[in-house]
Amino acid sequence: MRFVDEYRDADKARALSARIASLCEPGRTYKFMEVCGGHTHTIYKHGLEDYLPETITLVHGPGCPVCVIPMGRVDDAIHIAEQPDVIMTSFGDMMRVPGGRGSFFDSTAQGADIRMVYSPLDALKIARREPDRRVVFMAIGFETTTPSTAMTVLRAAAEDVRNFSVFCNHVTIIPAIKAILDSPDLRLDGFIGPGHVSTIIGCRPYEFIARDYGRPLVVAGFEPLDILQSVYMLLLQLAEGRSEVENQYARVVPWAGNVKALRAITEVMELRPYFEWRGLGFISHSALRMREKYAAYDAERLFDIPGNRVADPKACQCGEVLKGVLKPWECKVFGTACTPETPIGTCMVSSEGACAAYYNFGRFSRQRVREATR
Repeated sequence: MRFVDEYRDADKARALSARIASLCEPGRTYKFMEVCGGHTHTIYKHGLEDYLPETITLVHGPGCPVCVIPMGRVDDAIHIAEQPDVIMTSFGDMMRVPGGRGSFFDSTAQGADIRMVYSPLDALKIARREPDRRVVFMAIGFETTTPSTAMTVLRAAAEDVRNFSVFCNHVTIIPAIKAILDSPDLRLDGFIGPGHVSTIIGCRPYEFIARDYGRPLVVAGFEPLDILQSVYMLLLQLAEGRSEVENQYARVVPWAGNVKALRAITEVMELRPYFEWRGLGFISHSALRMREKYAAYDAERLFDIPGNRVADPKACQCGEVLKGVLKPWECKVFGTACTPETPIGTCMVSSEGACAAYYNFGRFSRQRVREATR
């Protein structure tokens, strides 16, 4: 297939649905986690649950980079933005993420200079244009966006741009998946692996999931047929008694990953001993920081950061949602006090957040209301 509409063919979806149903063992239920928030949005935007037997449950994981940022790190970024002559830059979906002291938008209203950018290179451009200001890029994301941050730091170093720095909040997906596998709260039969992250890290890092935990994983694309085929591939493995890592998204994901991107990350960054994740707590070796070699571009070294921990609002259950323990509509404030216009938690803010997906595509209860047919 070459065109997007071919990956959304209803006849092919129904054929896959029949093959999925034929693989389901009578009396058995299945629970698969789609790690990536992009998959969650595809599932509910296109109503893919209607193509699956009721014995198959899809739960979302911690694959939304904005959603896993703890409130304390947002407050730290606001603290940096409030320093003299600082311009804080950020991706758009971070602008409304609530911290203990409000959001970036709130701080902008109070006088801080926080600007939305589409790329860290935009932040570097601002630094060149305003050499008397200190420009900080709020770097977030999994391995998908980390190479662009690393390459921007390398360019800043090559051009000797001294007023540019990075507040690094990049996280890594593998430790988060391991934390979920080790959690007693959730029992899974397999994983729909993240497609975007895998374009960088490849498929090999997931092999421990099949080898050590006996759970199959299929790296999947983001179109409806991609996800249905990945569910079929997971069920086929279970039916045949296999537990392997397979690549459904082979048209984009190389098995060994993007070697040049990985090399750039390794050059500029190193693993932190530990990092706090919203909902998952502190996870060892799960995030990146700037290497000593690039300390001149590390905002955490250049600014005195409070580093305070901030508890989530009591009403917010984003942590349980991120772990797949709760569906968004089971949260007490979902769709009432917490909406995309008035978010309490990060899962309702991000374009990849599970709560935003459920809200935007009408999943307010366990039962999906099917469209009327003539």
